[in-house]
Amino acid sequence: MALWTPTTLLRMRIGAHVRDDDPVGAAAERGAEVVQFFLSDPQGWKKPKPHPQTEALLASDLEVFVHAPYLINVASLNNKIRIPSRKNVVQHAEAAATVGAKGLIVHGGHVTKGEDPAEGFANWRKFFERQVAEGGFAVPVLIENTAGGDNAMARTFDSLKLLWDAVGEFGAGFCLDTCHAFAAGEDLVGIVDRVKAITGRIDLVHLNSSRDEFGSSRDRHDNIKTGTIDADQLAAVVASAGCPVVVETPDEGQADDIAFLRDRAGR
Repeated sequence: MALWTPTTLLRMRIGAHVRDDDPVGAAAERGAEVVQFFLSDPQGWKKPKPHPQTEALLASDLEVFVHAPYLINVASLNNKIRIPSRKNVVQHAEAAATVGAKGLIVHGGHVTKGEDPAEGFANWRKFFERQVAEGGFAVPVLIENTAGGDNAMARTFDSLKLLWDAVGEFGAGFCLDTCHAFAAGEDLVGIVDRVKAITGRIDLVHLNSSRDEFGSSRDRHDNIKTGTIDADQLAAVVASAGCPVVVETPDEGQADDIAFLRDRAGR
């Protein structure tokens, strides 16, 4: 069982994915110490515009993370997807830096049926290799595990190992999503140790329960009290990870989710 220590409590600040236009106000409503939000349409390719709350975010004590658009697929073998994906990650990292973000969360992506996954891992490596050669990213890029897809780069931990063999040396960060792992059929008991054995790090936890059963491959988040994942297991993940936590659960239950995790942490 993970032990709570003063250092763990200091690093384990808890918050939520909030509305894009008013992250500061949304944080206050939920009692959040951490906020995550989008800087542009999550289903689009547009370059982010300056955020209207930039000064307020920089002046606050909030820990900020930015989620990249869902369309991004750095692993893709299709030039019309991979090339704009690379450009979009760089643009979002630069925009994330302007609001004081600690990291940019990017999904691991996938190749399509019949394509060699090794080429997808190689595409991730080329991207990091080239960007590092040009001076690096404006904020750390945190690759997130995903819930479904036989050809995904970061669904199973066997695939995650291959991905980290490709990008780990370039300082890639990792975001652990509990719903995604559960849906992918990865046991949450001891998951932090298994992830760190592969990546050496967990920079952020997306602490989500699931609407669906274990191994469903379906990415449908739920609140802690109503989801199918044992609440004790979720609390144990937070304790073991010892890093910032963001709930991406339905809005109406986010304050309760944060309060539950704080209560379990003895805060």
